[in-house]
Amino acid sequence: MLQGAPWLLAHRSMLKPNQPMKVSLYGKDYVLWQDSTGNICCLPNACPHMGAMLSEGWCVKKSDGSSAIACPFHALEFDNTGCTVLPGTNKPTKSLLQPLELIVQGDFIWSYGGFEPIIPIPTILNEIAAEYEFVGYTGDRSIKTNFLSLLLNMHDYNHQNGTHRSLFEIEEVQLKQFIDDGLHSHAYIAQLRKKPNLQDILKNPGLLAMPQVLEAHLENFFPFMGMVHGESPLLSLKECHFYLPESETHSRVYVLMFVKAHHPIAHLIKRNLLRLVEVVIEQDADILSKLYTNTPQHIKLNNEVGMDWVRRNYANFPAIVEPNFSR
Repeated sequence: MLQGAPWLLAHRSMLKPNQPMKVSLYGKDYVLWQDSTGNICCLPNACPHMGAMLSEGWCVKKSDGSSAIACPFHALEFDNTGCTVLPGTNKPTKSLLQPLELIVQGDFIWSYGGFEPIIPIPTILNEIAAEYEFVGYTGDRSIKTNFLSLLLNMHDYNHQNGTHRSLFEIEEVQLKQFIDDGLHSHAYIAQLRKKPNLQDILKNPGLLAMPQVLEAHLENFFPFMGMVHGESPLLSLKECHFYLPESETHSRVYVLMFVKAHHPIAHLIKRNLLRLVEVVIEQDADILSKLYTNTPQHIKLNNEVGMDWVRRNYANFPAIVEPNFSR
């Protein structure tokens, strides 16, 4: 399952202090939490006593600002090393839960899932965070679909005028350029939209930020991240999509959004943009749940180069093989 790739488990904004969060990777469940000092902890989610989900428990604050995770079944408390103190004793046990190794870069919480790193963590997120305003996260959900199907959907440049037609009224998609740099790629797309009427704008003011032709620059980091670079007279946008293989049958997706305002109205609509992306993810999740993923593909459309790029990299990971899809 693409072992050796980095996965962004969460952004720090997704973790409230001393409130556990469940995350899944490679078929294993973990509990992730942040203590009062800002330290991020991650343990296997099953209590070693009787298997209760620790993410359904609570955090216990310690005098030094750290916190332990309490099991919801018998209130056993496990520190960030996986040790506990059994009732009637005063000594901590040896580690009963192997912590998941994390790489925390500012607000970004990465992990290789316990495997040897093969692909380095890109620096682009740190660069964006230093220059752009963080708006928030959205669309965080687990989807019942295999990871390859998720990646194919996220790199399918034709589905905007099908899956998302009611939202954006895309009437035509034109792929201008695709740059294949192995596990990294760029796609430049022009999406021609139906002109919105007043009723559409009142229902979704975020449409004001979208021009008649959506000129999209999509930057892809296989297999864990896709990024939309958007430009308009109102704002510059960095819409970062993250993908995680939770198990063989479930995949997770969520989006972080960053903006740079060029006009005061940008501050009024940035939350609307978050809600817009939430609907996009809902529509993607819905269609992915209604696919017969084992159906042989007997039809090939124009603009499927992004899907070809995914299939090649998925089949040969981490090696880079021909063909090169630059065009």
